[in-house]
Amino acid sequence: MTEPYKNPDTPLETRVEDLLSRMTLDEKIAQLHAIWLVLDEHGNHRVRADSFAGGAAHESVLDRLRDGLGQVTRPLGTRAIDPDRGLRALNQLQKFMVEETRLGIPVLSHEECLSGAMVRGATMFPSSLAFGATWNTDLIEQVGTEIGAELRAIGCRQGLAPVLDVARDARWGRTEETFGEDPYLTGLMATAYVRGLQGEKRDLLATLKHYVGHSFSEGGRNHAPVHLGWRALNDDFMLPFEMAVKLANAGSIMPAYHDIDNEPLHASRHLLTEVLRHQWGFDGIIVADYIGITLLHTHHGVAADAAEAAALAFGAGLDVELPADDCAPHLKAALARGLIDLATIDEAVRRHLREKFRVGLFEAPYANEGAVVLQSSKAVAVARTVAEQSITLLDNTGVLPLSPEARLAVIGPTADDPLALLGDYSFPVHLINTDQTDDTDQVVTPLAGLRAACPGRVRYARGCNIFDERSAGAPVFPGDVEDNTSLDIAERYSTRRDMFDAAVACAQDADVAIVCVGDLSGIFQTGTVGEGSDVDTLDLPGLQQALLDAIVATGTPVVVVLSSGRPYNLGGQEHKIAAQVMTYFSGQEGGRALADVLTGAVEPSGRLTLSVPRSAGAVPYFYNHKFKSSGTPVARHFGSRYPFGHGLSYTSFAYSDLALAADQVAIETGDVTMTFTIRNTGSRAGVAVPQLYMRDRLASVVRPVKELKAFGRVHLEPGAARKVQIALPTDMLNFTGRDGRRIVEPGMFDLMIGESSANIHLHAKVEVTGEVRHLPQNWRMVSRFETAEEAPS
Repeated sequence: MTEPYKNPDTPLETRVEDLLSRMTLDEKIAQLHAIWLVLDEHGNHRVRADSFAGGAAHESVLDRLRDGLGQVTRPLGTRAIDPDRGLRALNQLQKFMVEETRLGIPVLSHEECLSGAMVRGATMFPSSLAFGATWNTDLIEQVGTEIGAELRAIGCRQGLAPVLDVARDARWGRTEETFGEDPYLTGLMATAYVRGLQGEKRDLLATLKHYVGHSFSEGGRNHAPVHLGWRALNDDFMLPFEMAVKLANAGSIMPAYHDIDNEPLHASRHLLTEVLRHQWGFDGIIVADYIGITLLHTHHGVAADAAEAAALAFGAGLDVELPADDCAPHLKAALARGLIDLATIDEAVRRHLREKFRVGLFEAPYANEGAVVLQSSKAVAVARTVAEQSITLLDNTGVLPLSPEARLAVIGPTADDPLALLGDYSFPVHLINTDQTDDTDQVVTPLAGLRAACPGRVRYARGCNIFDERSAGAPVFPGDVEDNTSLDIAERYSTRRDMFDAAVACAQDADVAIVCVGDLSGIFQTGTVGEGSDVDTLDLPGLQQALLDAIVATGTPVVVVLSSGRPYNLGGQEHKIAAQVMTYFSGQEGGRALADVLTGAVEPSGRLTLSVPRSAGAVPYFYNHKFKSSGTPVARHFGSRYPFGHGLSYTSFAYSDLALAADQVAIETGDVTMTFTIRNTGSRAGVAVPQLYMRDRLASVVRPVKELKAFGRVHLEPGAARKVQIALPTDMLNFTGRDGRRIVEPGMFDLMIGESSANIHLHAKVEVTGEVRHLPQNWRMVSRFETAEEAPS
């Protein structure tokens, strides 16, 4: 007779309870952690052995697996292994788990997937900042769909993305991993990505991270404490997570490393259980950030040892320890010491088993070894479209689009370096910290793209290096050294100036100089930006500013191409250059996309999702600040030359005829509905990105000067116009009130429609009538943006 848990026709909860009832305590605990293994296609697996993963070089894998295993950490993403071989190795592990453990519970495989599946040969998409800069949620859902297809092909059932941190301090290295500085835009982009990745069946779990407030750390330093009250936390940082949970049914969440108001996130029952599960209805699994439980006793000092750390985390609502089993096995000791009860352990096991059943692991534990398709033509095409739509034109005196006869000098350290187009969680970049390398042949650099688009008209000079050599970086965590340790950290940037003269000569002999500068991403100081690569300045890294100064001094018109994971200032050259283009990390198709935009084959339509602060002295700076943030009198360094939402086109647009359906709207179920017209007043087709902002004139707590509430992309031929209709639910006028709950208050609201947060063309006001309203669990979170038929000329 088949056990009920093995019968796919048995109801889900019956299967879960039947399996749980058969498990020993050791088998239950084995489901609550992962192990980081180096897998072998012949079954000769070994534990990854280093200080981070925690394994021992000659440790028996079978001894670690005899009671089963919850997850296996990055089976294909740990090293540069051919995907077919990697999948065979994963299937070998799965065969052992299914056939040679007592209960035959399959293991769940997880991989990183922030800008594509982080494995050899996968499509390398642009960075999350580029996703955000498209202002195109449908496109980002396609990105999620393509990444999800590649993950499924390699046997992965959980992807550790997207990042929902709301960018606040550009010095923070992980700024590049975010969608931008606005909570609503971040929530919409994350929701789209999750829908695409998980699919309708949720047979692959997206993982929302880093829950929550990770991006508002002291000084923009990785892991540093966060100082936020509940209202600011809920309104500015929780909102994207709430949207992705409620609108996209996200399957997993990962807490962040830091503490808020002295409480580590991995030990916060309020955030992990009360808010997530009880208030929002989250029904997936909560997985630890790598060694996040361990840090409760090694860094945060809130637990005496691994057993107490495990009890705190699992007691708070955590379900799975990643990447290994540093603390979870100590739950047995914690149970004996009375630090946790069996019911709490059972509930975590129950949740993890439930997801294994839901994603279909028991019925289909093995992936098809003959069907590994990476870099499909569709995936590559989507990557290119994202790169094209994200490219943001910040300045243009008329030099762009480039003349078809112009002689071009392509200069700079990021012009022909494939790694300069990739973010920190792209596979080749991530390998640097382990002193490994991988092929980047599929990456099209700016130089390669321009040479293909402008044959015979391109000369190249590197000008300088950012680093002379890339190698493994700094200690993983800032707490690995004592506060009172005197550290003499050597400068890693190149000091070579011997390539300057050739670059200057190249520029002098050209009609236009395209100067490619920016970042080389890399984790833990293997790069200029990325996880653990925080800075104290927004000056271009290394000698790049000096190189730019030298090229500008030639008098040749200069187009600056900034490929980066954070905004940078150009040392005052913003007033002297002919154009500036921001590409973020544009992925493997970035060079082709850049060439198409610079030559005019593709219209620039990207818009900033990060304000560019005038000075590092102004950070944290963001458009949706409070009125008093600018100081009194207004601080000279405050503000942004290139604000949130900014981006130019090769044409121009006129906004007119704003009309409200009603000047008063009921607070309970009303929509603030408006129409306006956008007309292309130039000679080229283009894409307008109208943005609706709102300001609450009078509230019971302090509110921002403006907040984004709706946006869309509108393609217009020359002279054409379209009528836009926006319906803004009154629920979206909410904020967290004095009692800690989301409320909408009656009163007067200013409405602003424009091309950016600073470039507002149309104004209106609306009165919301009724009594103060506490929002229900499922409140209306999304505005409706529609366009009508062309308006008459």
